[in-house]
Amino acid sequence: MKLALIGHGAMGQLVESLARAAGDEISLTITSDYASRDAAQLAALLSGQDAAIDFSVGSAVLRNVEACARAGVPLVEGTTGWKDREADARRIVQEHNGALFFGANFSIGVNVFYRIVEQASELMATLDQYQAFIEEEHHSRKRDAPSGTALKLKELMAGYIETEIPIASVRAGYIPGTHRVGFDSAADQITLTHMARSRGGFATGALLAARWILGRKGVFEFSEVIDEILKQ
Repeated sequence: MKLALIGHGAMGQLVESLARAAGDEISLTITSDYASRDAAQLAALLSGQDAAIDFSVGSAVLRNVEACARAGVPLVEGTTGWKDREADARRIVQEHNGALFFGANFSIGVNVFYRIVEQASELMATLDQYQAFIEEEHHSRKRDAPSGTALKLKELMAGYIETEIPIASVRAGYIPGTHRVGFDSAADQITLTHMARSRGGFATGALLAARWILGRKGVFEFSEVIDEILKQ
């Protein structure tokens, strides 16, 4: 693939390394130096790319979505912290007949974890003596809290559990990402945990998403199409 990278922090650099190892070409890297460019200006730069992968900042997501949609370049959006603007992003993609692939977490393991947690929540929903909770830990540089993954877990659990599900967040050190779902009662506690050992799983998932979205139009959420991605 001929790829554009938006954001060149730790995740962007890892995506670049894995993409080059797979034989892909990184033909454009958009860093904070481009912060003053508007969507139309970025679209001119992006034209001709097979896909773009964005691991930048939440405040820039709508501009990046519009730029890629205008350029006709499918965008894999790995940035979190923009959930409240999702409706705007979908509208922009529709207006320009673009393609957007987003997810709270691109790790294959996390997306399997989603399904496990959803099934557990369905089982626990009828047991009033248990209180559900979510805990998440990330490195000190992560800006948004709770994490997008924690919010996705809460959304899935809320489909079965009617009581409030609290989320506790920790930002410290170099933790790649740990998410824990618990069901606590006076008698015992049940916990389910996903612990990322590195950011490699996130970068690999983003590249899989970029390959999958080639030639497609519309808005896709990672957890909804993971089966198709794995088959491909």
